[in-house]
Amino acid sequence: MKKWIIFCLLISVVTIPVAAQNIVYSSLKQLLAQDGDTVPVLRIEKRSKNQIVLTGGADYRVTVGDNEPLCKILKKRCFAVRNEKGELYVNCRKLRYKKLRFGAWYAPAIQLGKNLYFSAVPLGSVVGGNFMEEGDPKLGGTVGNALAASSLITKRVCYELDGVTGKIEFCGKDKILPLLKDHPDWQEEYLNEDGQESKDTFKYLLRLRDGVN
Repeated sequence: MKKWIIFCLLISVVTIPVAAQNIVYSSLKQLLAQDGDTVPVLRIEKRSKNQIVLTGGADYRVTVGDNEPLCKILKKRCFAVRNEKGELYVNCRKLRYKKLRFGAWYAPAIQLGKNLYFSAVPLGSVVGGNFMEEGDPKLGGTVGNALAASSLITKRVCYELDGVTGKIEFCGKDKILPLLKDHPDWQEEYLNEDGQESKDTFKYLLRLRDGVN
């Protein structure tokens, strides 16, 4: 708590134009209430495939410029950030799916009502089984318990974070089809594509968020 208070004090001394909308959220509750803190700089960098393979974790590194103390708090204490383009990223550091860890760093996310949908590595044998191919080598140790095969470390699927319960679920057909109930044509399109990676799922979530007909 003390670190977060220091972070708030540090950013409060900066006067920022209204047009700038780089916002950090300390918790899910704060995000849902749209009650974040504005920062002057927010750098969102795509991590390389090699970095992800070597150290695991989510796809994006988020910093607030060259201020190391603030970057450390952002890495360990913040729940989510939204850049001036309106793009949302959630910190995977403390998120769990069936007690399995996603790792550090940030993942792209979409908010629909009180729920968040984010893109991350397929965890567990059930989710990972959708993408495993015959002959894929399995990983050992802690990582192996989370990832069904080494080839899955660069795969991405969609997860739903319930804003009321805080529970995280894999976002497969059973989650997406009810969301598309008011758009039968989208449901048919989704079923025909039969894609379970987040790049496929996010297309429909973005339509819902943006009110596309």
